Amino acid sequence: MEIENYEHGRPSWVDLASPDIAASSAFYGGLFGWDTPPGPPEMGGYVVATVDGKPVAGIGPKMDPNMPTVWTTYVNVDDADATAAAASGAGGQVLVAPMDIPEAGRMAIVADPTGAVIGIWQPNQHRGAQLVNEPSAWVWAQLFTTDLHAAEAFYTKVFGWGVKSGEGGGPSELTVGENTVASMMLKPAEMPADVPPHWHVYFGVSDIDVALARIAELGGTAVFGPVPMDFGPLATAVDPAGASFSIVGMAQAA
Repeated sequence: MEIENYEHGRPSWVDLASPDIAASSAFYGGLFGWDTPPGPPEMGGYVVATVDGKPVAGIGPKMDPNMPTVWTTYVNVDDADATAAAASGAGGQVLVAPMDIPEAGRMAIVADPTGAVIGIWQPNQHRGAQLVNEPSAWVWAQLFTTDLHAAEAFYTKVFGWGVKSGEGGGPSELTVGENTVASMMLKPAEMPADVPPHWHVYFGVSDIDVALARIAELGGTAVFGPVPMDFGPLATAVDPAGASFSIVGMAQAA
């Protein structure tokens, strides 16, 4: 589906902090069919990946060479400065203070009280992903946390999200008005102990077995699944640089 604008509090963009933008562009372009033209040098070569000319995700340089190679989820906000201040006041940490990205918008990066990192995006010309919830596009963001109560307290204060608790230990829904915009759950026991609380990204594919084979061909590694879900089979993989992400077979729902 196409989206032109996002309301306050709705996740709107994901990007990868990569040690090698060209290599990451080749991997994800080869996997999802993204067009990944080189970005401007003054922006560190930041790539805005597109499908049919519509922005779907970003691939950029690491702000700190010591940081892990990770995907970051950004939440659309009306005021990046006020949201960053709210994050600090709610027990979080501002990792990147609000800053202008020329003509595109204003951003900040914060960590919640358990250490999970999330981005803040106040749009100007760049409004976020314009194609979502279909194969080759970003479909979901989910928080894996070690403390549901701390996470709920933080995110309701910072973004104004509502929370619908999951049943039987399942994910809790995070809402803006009547719309579910993300989810969160306790970090499962099968997830390695050294994996910290984090926001995880999900992308759609037409056929999960074909996609997993392609991941292997491109140098990535499947680490979980596929497992059947109500919305389609789910698998998790790691790209050649170490970033974790999941794929969902969107045309294969049970």
